[in-house]
Amino acid sequence: MEYKITIPQKFQNITINNLLEEKWLVPRKQRHFLRTKKNILVNNQNVNWNDKVMKGDVITIKFDLEDFPQTKITYGQKEFVDILFEDEHIIIVNKPEGMKTHPNNPNEIALLNHVSAYLNHPAYVVHRLDKETSGAILFAKNQFILPILSQMLEKRQIHRTYQALSQGNFNKTSFTVNKPIGRDRHDKKKQIVSSSGKKAITNVKIIKNFSQVSLIECRLETGRTHQIRVHLAYESHPLIGDKVYGKLKANRLMLHSKELSFTHPLTEQKIQIFAPSKTFDDTLQIFS
Repeated sequence: MEYKITIPQKFQNITINNLLEEKWLVPRKQRHFLRTKKNILVNNQNVNWNDKVMKGDVITIKFDLEDFPQTKITYGQKEFVDILFEDEHIIIVNKPEGMKTHPNNPNEIALLNHVSAYLNHPAYVVHRLDKETSGAILFAKNQFILPILSQMLEKRQIHRTYQALSQGNFNKTSFTVNKPIGRDRHDKKKQIVSSSGKKAITNVKIIKNFSQVSLIECRLETGRTHQIRVHLAYESHPLIGDKVYGKLKANRLMLHSKELSFTHPLTEQKIQIFAPSKTFDDTLQIFS
């Protein structure tokens, strides 16, 4: 694997070593290989690791199988991959409802397998969507960028906005649910609001109240399992079609990851991706 990266303004005037360790989060083992094999170049020249990079410098990084051993994965079918955005390092796809993000056992096929089939090499999960949830989801195309994206997610630098249809109406235009979430001791498939749970924050904006349901927009500040579903059920506004936390039935869970936005960590490109969902729109028409 060989990557050429043009240094953006924000990384100017730092050393090669600091760039790899602090900014790009390359693990110590891989940094050692890059140094000993002289597999990092600046403007096609060998460098001292204490040399500083400047805006516009072209960094060439080479990895081999010793640096990042390939993960074994069963490939799926590339025809199931609906691409919303792709470059050398990342791919964003539109996940259909009813499909798992990743398999739980070696014999299971999930979206990760299909994306890997499209790439013809393993993809890596950055964040997850519930099986019942549709919409934009981000995968890393290599192990170089994976820890960078994971840290961005942890620091809330990757923004995810969902549209949902919830039971009942609201007498306010927006609110925030800041309640910790943990596993239900009586049902391992469920999550609950619990004082012993992990911090969970969901920002909710009411788009439109219909007669018995409301179209809402949710933005996550954390990424707990079933977070939106649990928080809305806690507020007595469970999502339509939620067989675990709600009562109103529908032909799908009415939760869709409609927007994904962030600044590309290597290029500083502003990425804002919108994902359509015909099944969400069709079901919304029934309830509205």
